[in-house]
Amino acid sequence: MKHLFLLVAFFIGFSSFAAVNPESEKLGKITGTVFDKTLQEPIPYVTIAIKDTQGNIITGGVTDDNGNFTIKDIPEGKNMVSIQFIGYKSYETEVTITRRNRNVDLGRIELEEDIEALGEVTVTAERTTIQQKLDRKVITVGKDLTTSGPTASDIMNNLPSVSVDQQTGALSLRGNQNVRVMVDGKLSNVPVAQLLKQIPSTSIKQIELITNPSAKYNPEGMSGIVNIILHKNVNIGFNGNINTGLAYERQPKFNNSIDMNYRNGKLNFYGSWGYNYSKNENYGNLFRIDDNSEQFFSFDDKNNSNLAKFGIDYYINDKNTVSVFTNQNFYEGNTEGTTDIIYYDEAALNQMQDFFNMVDNQSQQYNFDYKLDFAKEGHNIELEVDYNLFENDEDADFRFAGAAFSDDYVDMVNTERDRLTVNLDYVNPLTDKTKLELGLQARLFNSDIMRGSTQFVVNPFNLEGDFIASPTTDFDYSRDIYSAYATYSKGWEKWSVQLGIRAESVDVIADTKESYTEGVVNNDLSNIDTDPNVSVTTNGDDVLRNFTNDYIEVYPSAFVTYNPSEKNQFQISYSRRVDRPGLEQVNPIREWATPLISSFGRTSLVPQFTNSVETNYTRNLEKGSITAGVFYRIITDEISRAVFVDRTDLNRIILTYDNFEDTNSYGVELSGNYRPTKWWSFNASFDLYNQTQKGITERLDNPGQNPTQADIITEKVEVENTAWNLRMFNNFKVTKTFSLSAFGFYRGQNQNLQFEVQPMYFVNLGARINLWDGKGTFSINYNDVFNTMQFAFDGQRPFAQEGAFNWESGTTFVGFNYRFGGGKYRAKSRKRRDNNEKSGSGGIF
Repeated sequence: MKHLFLLVAFFIGFSSFAAVNPESEKLGKITGTVFDKTLQEPIPYVTIAIKDTQGNIITGGVTDDNGNFTIKDIPEGKNMVSIQFIGYKSYETEVTITRRNRNVDLGRIELEEDIEALGEVTVTAERTTIQQKLDRKVITVGKDLTTSGPTASDIMNNLPSVSVDQQTGALSLRGNQNVRVMVDGKLSNVPVAQLLKQIPSTSIKQIELITNPSAKYNPEGMSGIVNIILHKNVNIGFNGNINTGLAYERQPKFNNSIDMNYRNGKLNFYGSWGYNYSKNENYGNLFRIDDNSEQFFSFDDKNNSNLAKFGIDYYINDKNTVSVFTNQNFYEGNTEGTTDIIYYDEAALNQMQDFFNMVDNQSQQYNFDYKLDFAKEGHNIELEVDYNLFENDEDADFRFAGAAFSDDYVDMVNTERDRLTVNLDYVNPLTDKTKLELGLQARLFNSDIMRGSTQFVVNPFNLEGDFIASPTTDFDYSRDIYSAYATYSKGWEKWSVQLGIRAESVDVIADTKESYTEGVVNNDLSNIDTDPNVSVTTNGDDVLRNFTNDYIEVYPSAFVTYNPSEKNQFQISYSRRVDRPGLEQVNPIREWATPLISSFGRTSLVPQFTNSVETNYTRNLEKGSITAGVFYRIITDEISRAVFVDRTDLNRIILTYDNFEDTNSYGVELSGNYRPTKWWSFNASFDLYNQTQKGITERLDNPGQNPTQADIITEKVEVENTAWNLRMFNNFKVTKTFSLSAFGFYRGQNQNLQFEVQPMYFVNLGARINLWDGKGTFSINYNDVFNTMQFAFDGQRPFAQEGAFNWESGTTFVGFNYRFGGGKYRAKSRKRRDNNEKSGSGGIF
């Protein structure tokens, strides 16, 4: 199928070639630079077409990363230069090539946004648009998308190749959770699932999907990078944007945000604030067939979050710019949950767990940036320092009834993290078609997690003795990364190449201290849960565990792009990437627990490495564009789930992680946007992927019949998972000020190590009306119209089971947006880069 697809793509591309008049002498050259008129930023990959007086295309090319273009071999005489880019008004001018005037420099060309064609406005787009660039898809978030829900998590399922597990909040790209998530190009120490629920959807300007990053970017993330770009007002004078919204099904969810700026002369001050309040109900059931038991889950959570950003840009002169900003994120929330376990054949075993959890955290980011521009355009050096702090306090109260395995207890967990990142980047455009980029980076990360508990546990030093107080656990984890990169890019008339290499030195230290009550610890470690790669010693009443991992790795990348005409672009790319274990995957402190399940990390996990090849084809149409792609990955030392039977209670299971053998994955993607009529436009995407998943699972040979440890069977599991998703976002323009939208999603059946997940689909409907000459917008959205969203599954590991989870999917959202001010001038652009680690689990069973 892949070969057929590529043949068709090449046929379409080459069939678009136009004839060239062989009788004209080709002696001319046309140069210029294309800028966005509103943002005052260069636009890369703009199509430049040279036409004769009859409108036939003679030759052409595209702009480079700095918006520059050079078109050679232009015949003598009058020619038309046509400059086109999706979302902008076309620009045309006539030039005459003669022997005395061979080289024509068009200078600076500014393109205006095409409001009629795309239905966008300067500050917030009416309609979401998707743009394919060299190494990423850029989704400009319009009002149609922000009405999908109050948070970033609510709108992610609407994006091509992206999905969010509504049960756990885990984010996936191309069916894989090994994806990096950034905000404004920076890592947040807030856990990803929590972060997505804290960012108001109206605070988001763009979302970038970088599926095969170059060596310039940090190499983490097998599936790539999701970069969330927040609004930053930079217009001259005083300007702002206010948003408010309410979503409701069973519980209310509020969403408010404001962003403002004041710019005059050399200074630009900007700030934004977003507030999100939500109550949510979640419920589900899990039926175990072998012992005829069923678990019923009910969770109610309440969340408050404030996200504030403040910054200053200081334009010292034309060559020197200094910028500073800070992000402050405050969050508090609580969850009340109940798990009822019913044994239909033996009521004496029935039990119940009540759970109350309180979380309070704060994330702080401080950023400094200095950029020096040299005399040559595009020649610069930039220093950036970013410091991030995260503090989290969590108290969890567990209460039990019936034949429960434990007495009531309280867990208290305190987390402190800090990260310092220093970047030095140098860019030198050696010629108008050649560029060299060099950089150095240091990333210093440290995390300290401390857990105390009132729970009583089995004494590991005397299994036949009394229960003892749970030890206090302190997990200290640090990871220092020092890296250097170089990329070299060169362009020709229709070809461009980028080669890159990145080298990294990594030092990892993980120390765990378990402090027991006096007199418990002895030198007999035979029953201590140990890992052969972890050093275990005792010191008084403490058990000490230590794991270190130091390594040096090299990550090459290569991109080749071919533009046979203004309507066609082909690209193939390669990169080597790494997935370092996430903090939740190496943390030995229990992540969560139900009466029959507990989840722990594994400290000795090592990184998994991926070699990724990707090819894409983009076809620009008169009324839209289509992008198709194929990717293939080879993964070594894969990190995956391991499922074990709890030796202290054979009816319970333990979830953890481990490294496994090499595996692979591949997939196909197709996306596009099109405007069939003046009143109807749509974005659509289809993605299909296959991945071989490997893991370890234990099961009981005779569950439900008084099993013993002799009944435990260990299996190495390999699952071939093929899954697909289909999305379509429609916009209908009824009048100049009133529009409707409809979004449909279908996820096919898929499989993981534990379950076979059933298909799911949903439909969302919306309406928007513009007020006061476009300065205000009122919108309403009804999600999951047919009430079809749920996570339904069945499986055989480690028990035969089936179940489903549900949440408040049928929400009605009402929102209002108002803009004030109106100056148009873009401030300093900042680098966006990724630095994160492998994501956590996906699914709790």
